[in-house]
Amino acid sequence: MRSLVALAVAIAFGLTPAGAAEAKPNVVVIFIDDLGYADIGPFGATKQKTPNLDRMAAEGMKLTSFYAAPVCSVSRAQLMTGCYGVRVSVPGVYSPGGPQGLNPKEITIAERLKELGYATQCVGKWHLGDQPAFLPTKQGFDHYLGIPYSNDMQRKSKVVGERVVPLVRDDAVAELLTDEKQSGIVERYTAEAVGFIRANRDRPFFLYLPHSAVHTPIHPGEKFRGKSANGRFGDWVEEMDWSVGQVLDTLRELKLAEKTLVVFTSDNGPWLVKGADGGSAKPLRGGKGSTWEGGVRVPTIAWWPGKIAPKTVSDVVAGTIDLLPTCVTVAGSMVPADPIIDGRDLSPVLFGTGTQSPREAHYYFNGYNLQAVRQGPWKLAIAPQTDAADKTTVEASKTNPRLYNLDTDIGETTNVADRHPEIVEKLKSLAMKMNDEIGGNAPKARRPAGVVTNPTPLYPIDETPAPKVAVKPAALDKLKPGDTIPSAAAPQVGGTAFTLACQFETELRDTVIVAHGGAAAGYALHLKDGRVAFAVRTGAKDAVTDVQSGPIKGLVKVTATFGKDGTMTLSVGDQAAVTGKAPALIPRQPQEDFCLGHDNGQPVANYAKGKKPFEGKITDLKVTTP
Repeated sequence: MRSLVALAVAIAFGLTPAGAAEAKPNVVVIFIDDLGYADIGPFGATKQKTPNLDRMAAEGMKLTSFYAAPVCSVSRAQLMTGCYGVRVSVPGVYSPGGPQGLNPKEITIAERLKELGYATQCVGKWHLGDQPAFLPTKQGFDHYLGIPYSNDMQRKSKVVGERVVPLVRDDAVAELLTDEKQSGIVERYTAEAVGFIRANRDRPFFLYLPHSAVHTPIHPGEKFRGKSANGRFGDWVEEMDWSVGQVLDTLRELKLAEKTLVVFTSDNGPWLVKGADGGSAKPLRGGKGSTWEGGVRVPTIAWWPGKIAPKTVSDVVAGTIDLLPTCVTVAGSMVPADPIIDGRDLSPVLFGTGTQSPREAHYYFNGYNLQAVRQGPWKLAIAPQTDAADKTTVEASKTNPRLYNLDTDIGETTNVADRHPEIVEKLKSLAMKMNDEIGGNAPKARRPAGVVTNPTPLYPIDETPAPKVAVKPAALDKLKPGDTIPSAAAPQVGGTAFTLACQFETELRDTVIVAHGGAAAGYALHLKDGRVAFAVRTGAKDAVTDVQSGPIKGLVKVTATFGKDGTMTLSVGDQAAVTGKAPALIPRQPQEDFCLGHDNGQPVANYAKGKKPFEGKITDLKVTTP
């Protein structure tokens, strides 16, 4: 069977069987960190310029329904194994020095290609476990250079005395990178990648280039700093585009372009809570950490001059899990039936001989929870999709499931489940079957994670707690609408009772008066349809309790009290007080800013749609605790 597949691939590429083995194509996968759907020119970016990616798309194919996972370690496991992250027990993000990683028994794309005679190298962010047993050199790569996890996972080094991340060569720390040194990381990765291509020009090679960019903290190189029209985020996108150009230009120079499949994609959507440093997923809804389209649908381009037709676009549903079987197929082989993988060969779509998704459906997991399923244009959400990383205003849905037609409603704004009950039932059946197989708490076919005993950090770290610095409380009565203060200088409300009082006057009926918190903890005073609402959030998702006054008019005096037993009391002017009860105190001090007249982070309360920033005056603001 393997020989028949190799013969079929050879014929498809116009090769003789004798030349098929000698003509194995090179494979390059460029994997960007936290790049949103609209962050590059071919997918709608205008502020930052990406001429190399623009050219790559003009010479190749844009994949507009290409899926990763909500967070980075899961996406990397999917790319490496061809499996949904949950199948290989990679549900979330690995921390430095942790005991778990991708199981070395899993067979990676690098191992599949290495056994076919490929030279293999990983250059960049690995993030599938940093213990020696989990590093790329133990997972099919001949060599490795990179930061083995996210560039914000810094620890204070005993040697350097600063917070650093390690730069690992093969399986040993070569250097400790301070923030200053991180600014050269794209250039170093690019030089290493180009050097690998040059060194292996006469044999088939697999280059996996998972950049640390554009994950925060943002560190564009000196040549790119201040050059874009989109701040430092745009600067780093433009440097990343330069890096892509260096790789493609090297392939052209060495006359390898027509022998090389290059795939450019991202590990998840933009990190929206980072504001200007977080990118954009427009017109998609949501971002990193969520299973809204903006969290998992990523900008993707496939390039292979002479094989992939130029200026083509495919909306076929595909994803990172399909890269392993696709690359093995174009290398003239096939993936064995065991162990099971979830991905399928995408080469017919790339080469224009097929127009259908190679998979029956695509499944959206968040952790071990199956939250949605897509087939064709239809996406069925079977669990709440609100998430701390989704900065859009999301009202907690009380009705499940929710059906979206992504062909006509790419922004997931309208639930059409009641109009298409037969589609709902069909997709629910698919979801139940997949959840029974690998999701939830009792799956039938989930494989174990890799685990080591006595894990240690890659470099000696200083675990001495940083001294606590006293922060002078801000004077709330000096604030004006639109101001913010950091949470450390705001009233300390975590785990305690408090009273919020103020006077205000506004013509608006829907607006924020005070907000302090986000998706996990906090409180807010706001107007909703001309009534005062006092809300407290005591946990994630739906853990919001609010009480509302009657209609108001003119200058209003408000006192909102949150008692130690969770009792909420709202007194507004001469109206009778209204009460409610939250299940608990706010569990911790909110991490977000204290905001007057707006909410600059993840909404702490279920605000009305279309709310505007406060217009009017707010006086006599006080927040007191016992």
